[in-house]
Order: sequence, then C-alpha cells, then structure tokens
Amino acid sequence: MRIRRAQKQDMEGIDNLLNQVLTVHHNGRPDLFKGNTRKYTDEELLAIIGDDSRPIFVGVDDQGQVLGYAFCIFQRHENDNILTDIKTLYIDDLCVDESLRGQHIGKQLYEYVLQFAREQGCYHVTLNVWECNPGARKFYESCGLTPYKTGMEKIL
Repeated sequence: MRIRRAQKQDMEGIDNLLNQVLTVHHNGRPDLFKGNTRKYTDEELLAIIGDDSRPIFVGVDDQGQVLGYAFCIFQRHENDNILTDIKTLYIDDLCVDESLRGQHIGKQLYEYVLQFAREQGCYHVTLNVWECNPGARKFYESCGLTPYKTGMEKIL
C-alpha cells in the first residue's frame, strides 16, 4: 500500500468509504445521523481535496484503488483568551474499507498522519470517536491515543 494526498480520481473510493462510516453512525445513532445521504457533495469533496488546510490522505493499492483514508484539519487558537497558541492536526475522519479491516491499513494511515503532523510542527494530533462505535475507540486506544476531553449529553 502507498499513502499519499488524495486526488480527484480518488473521489469515488472516498465516497464509498464515507458511506461506510455514515452507515455505522446512522445505525448507532439514527436520532443524530441521517441514512441514505452523502457527507459531501462532489463539489465540496473536490474543494477539500485541494485545500492544504484540510489534507486528506489515502492508502491505495497498486491499481490506485482507495483502501482507506484520513481526513485532517489544521487547527489553531491564535490570540485566544484562555487557550495556548498550539498547532493541532485534527483527524476529522479515518476509515478503512470494511472488507480490509484487520490488515493494519488503519494503523499505517494513522502513523503517516502522525509523521506528517510532526513535519508540520504540530503539538498534537486529536480526534473524536462516537460512543456508538466501540470498534473505532478500541482501534484508537491500541494506537496509543488517550481521552483529553469528553462530550456528554442529555436527550430531552
């Protein structure tokens, strides 16, 4: 597998994986996540692919088939009253094709993102994981991530 920045020709593969993620979230929390929809339009996804502040990395096989992706966003709190001005790379979404899980593709993508963040001078890498997705939480914990804040809710 080769890991690189996403390109226009990766959009179909990325869309397929985005749908897999949406299905997991919709099945776990149908009160929050719609089913049978897309996270991004083609125009939105193409704009993100070209946005250096929101890099997407894809793992591809020798034929260019997308095996997994990591959507990232640079974050910074410049001149904030209470937060220090550190550079963060936030992993907005990380997915490996469900038929390929267990082959360490996700781990390779995650390690690639860590190296990229180091090269970009980031202080840390952060992400959110939904409680309705215990498999993802277990994966992130196996990569050495630890909680740094917890979101809580009371459904009314």
